[in-house]
Formats: sequence, C-alpha cells, structure tokens
Amino acid sequence: MNVSTSRKSVVGAALIAVLALTLSACGGSSNTASSDSTIDCSTGAIKASGSTAQKNAIAEWVNAYQTACPGATVNYQAVGSSAGVTDFINKQTAFAGSDSVLKPEDQIKADKRCTDSEAIHIPMVGGAITLAYNVAGLDSLTLTPDVIAGIFNNSITKWNDPKIKAINEGVTLPDATIAQFHRSDGSGTTDNFTKYLTAAAPTVWKLSNAKEWKADGGQGAKGNDGVAAAIKSTDNAIGYVELSFAQDAALKVAKVDNGGGAVEPNADTAAAAINKAVGEIVDNENNIKLKVNYTIKDANTYPIVLLTYEITCQKGLTGTDLALTKSFLTYTSSDAAQAKLVEIGYVPITGDLLTSVRKSVGSLA
Repeated sequence: MNVSTSRKSVVGAALIAVLALTLSACGGSSNTASSDSTIDCSTGAIKASGSTAQKNAIAEWVNAYQTACPGATVNYQAVGSSAGVTDFINKQTAFAGSDSVLKPEDQIKADKRCTDSEAIHIPMVGGAITLAYNVAGLDSLTLTPDVIAGIFNNSITKWNDPKIKAINEGVTLPDATIAQFHRSDGSGTTDNFTKYLTAAAPTVWKLSNAKEWKADGGQGAKGNDGVAAAIKSTDNAIGYVELSFAQDAALKVAKVDNGGGAVEPNADTAAAAINKAVGEIVDNENNIKLKVNYTIKDANTYPIVLLTYEITCQKGLTGTDLALTKSFLTYTSSDAAQAKLVEIGYVPITGDLLTSVRKSVGSLA
C-alpha cells in the first residue's frame, strides 16, 4: 500500500458517519468562534511536550484553537514521551503527551508535582503503528508477527529471506540487506510496538517492552518524523512509524497478518482494533488507562495500534495553566476536533470512551 495518495482515501465511511461535526462547549471565558465550531476560549500561554506520535494532531488542534482564540498560545514540543513526562514532573509544562501510561515510579513523581492531587491519564489520540519501508519495485508487502520480530531483533537480515518469501508468494524480493530503523529516543511508540512483539511473537521477541530500544543492530533516529525521514532517504529500509508520518513522507506500508488475514493500516482498520481490543482500566473514574489486545485475529482489524494520553494534574494546576489547559483539552475532546483526525492519519476517540474522556477533562480543577 502506498500512502502517498490523499489522506482522505483512508477515511472510512463508517467512521465519518459516527462523527458529528458539532463542537461541545467547554468551560472558561467565552471568546471568538472558529470557522467550523464555537470554542469557549481561554487566554494566556501554556507549554506542553511529549509524544511525537501525536505531533501532527496537536499541530492541527493548536492551529484551530489559536485561530479561534487569538489571546491564547499553546506551545507543544514533540520531544518524545519520556522527555515529555520528565518535563511535566519537573513543572516545566502544563501537560505531557505520552503513548504509554506512567510507570509506577513516574506516577509517584507526577503525583508529587500535583498539589493535593494525582496526575491523571486522558486518552486523546488513536493511531496505527505502521511498518513503513523503502524498497525499489516492492509495492506490496505482507508481514507476520514472527517475521516482524525477526527483522527487528536482527535474526532476519535479507529482504529475500525464506521467511519473508513464504508469506509473499509471487512478489519479487531483492537480494539486499535490510536497513532497519528504530527510535533513538525514549518513545511511547517504541513501548507500544515492543508490547505488540512481546504479545504476538513471544517465541521470537525475547526483550519484553520498554520506551527505550533494547535490541542490538539497526539504526536509530529521533522521533516518528526522524524515523520516517531516515526510511525515505535509505534504500532497502524499514522501520516502525505512526501512520500520519508515513503518509507525510509518502512511504509504502506493509500489511500485517496476525493470523486472521493480511490487513493494511488505515483509519478504519485501526479504529476496529481500538474499538474491539481495548479494555478500560480506571484507577479513579477520571484517570483512564487502556489496555490493548495485540493478539486479536481479524481480517478487518489492524493489530498494532496506540493511544496517546494527555497527562496532567486533576487538581493543582494554577492560574493560566489550569484555565487554558482545561479549555484546550475540552476542545480537543470535542466532536469537531476528533473529526479532524481521520484526514491526517489518526483514529478518533468515540462512543463511551469519549464520554469518559470528556468527564475526565471536566474534572480538572
């Protein structure tokens, strides 16, 4: 599949049907209206940082929000989930973007940063982690969990390896060394990708999951955009990147066969995974953590997905940080803001989960 075609081609009619284009009103002082909705604006400036996976989504939302609210500035730095969590713990930002829930030790530190409160997780962006590749003449590629694990633990090093050939009958594979790329920075995308390998290919991937890349070999690049750029500029390359960045770089992406048939990553198939394979885990009713079933086998479900959380203080933000964070996140959890995601390679939050997200945002005080 070549994702250089219009982003709109990945938008499924079923997803569009469930997205109302009316923006929910949010708390704060009223201001101007944007071209597609009415936003209850706040004023001032906040800083946030973290996940590169949601970088394009946040950029879209910030543009819409600041257009509607000229008195507000939201400065989001896509520095990776690990760095974003550190910034938040050190009181450098009003919220952090992370593609993984906080580790217990980081939760303790984040709670201390929040006065008389806890740091809560608010899932805001869904997405697919693609196996993007750059191999001349290879326009269709299917991979299985064991083969993906073999490529990334460097037990499969040639494109014409018999294990790749066996699942790509009739496809001409070059006698070329695989140039494998992974993240060099602490990354929730890496954590989710290695969770998938751990769950779906346990006999091949023995390194468990982590935000930091553990396997030997391959080449590192910083951020989803850095990995995408490295793949695009390197012959015979492959790497894992969030779908929006694969689209931006016009990269080809592999189908993944988890055992139920080869599935291409797009908004529909990733949404199916999030809808079918996510179980809600709630520490309190406003701290929403989600668990993905990476072993689901379905011909219409792409199994390697992630959810990005906005992590902030349920209580303890003060002044501008509280008012603007609550106003901005109320907008991002609106129908209109979530509807923007499908055209830029992401998956909206919908249904009961979105209701929970809005309640969580509303609890900020």
